[in-house]
Formats: sequence, structure tokens, C-alpha cells
Amino acid sequence: MVQQVVFILIAIFTLGMALGTVISRKLFHAALFLVGTFAGVAILYVLLEAEFLAVSQVIVYIGAIATLIVFAIMLSRSMMDKESGAVNKQWWAAAGGSVLLFAALALLLSKVPFATTSAAVPDDTIAKIGSQFVGVYVIPFEVVSVLLLVAMIGAIMLARERHG
Repeated sequence: MVQQVVFILIAIFTLGMALGTVISRKLFHAALFLVGTFAGVAILYVLLEAEFLAVSQVIVYIGAIATLIVFAIMLSRSMMDKESGAVNKQWWAAAGGSVLLFAALALLLSKVPFATTSAAVPDDTIAKIGSQFVGVYVIPFEVVSVLLLVAMIGAIMLARERHG
């Protein structure tokens, strides 16, 4: 019972942060709301006993992606002015489409028979994932890291040339 209450509270927090991300008029505030959304999802993973996904969420999304977004916003001065918070005139169409999509997904999920039993997760799953990252998938893993580094350096150089 306590775990369900905590889950519901964290889910409400995460949904509130996601809503703040979408409706915020300031781009920097939206990025901060996005960090809160990522943190809420990480806590939900912990509650669901998916520790590897929780740590991955914190390291990859909060540590890397959100930091990159915040730096990109801060380096591009044109996004920080008052004009960037303009409201889209078609917000009502997007809201209506979102409600229809949510209703369709809820109807679809109510019709799908889900299994009620769960298989036990082996204890060495995280060790297997780690060994795959440094074994079979080491080249793609390193290529992605170099690609992200080059993109970040390129963004810094472009911002520096424009304002320097």
C-alpha cells in the first residue's frame, strides 16, 4: 500500500514536470522541467526494481542529454530573449490530437491481454550487459561517444564564432 502511494506521488510529479516542459514559455525553464521529468522517470525505475535502467537514466539523460540541452540554450543567446516564448497559435489542435492519441492508446491497452506472471530476472543481467558493452558492442559505444563529443565541440565553436 505504501509503495503504491509513493508510486502515484512520483508519477504525479513526473507528469507535472512533463506538462511544465510542454507548456513553459521560456526555453530554459522547459529544459529544467525536462531534467525534473528525467529524474522522476529514474525514481520510477527504482520503484520498479530496474536499477540498471535507473542508473542509465541518470547518467545518460540527466547527466549528458539535459546538460547538453542547457549548454546549447545558454550558448545561443538568441534563444534567451523575450521573443522566444511566443505561444503557438495552433496549440488547441495539438492538445486535441494529444487527447485523442491518449484515448486511443488507453483503449488499445485495455484490450491487450497481459501476462499476470513474471519470470525471475537472473542476478547476472547487469554483468552481462556490461560485458557486452566492453566486448561485442565496444566499437559502436565508442563511436557514439566520439560523435556526441564532436557535436558538442562543434556547437561551442559555432556559438563562439557568432558571439566572439
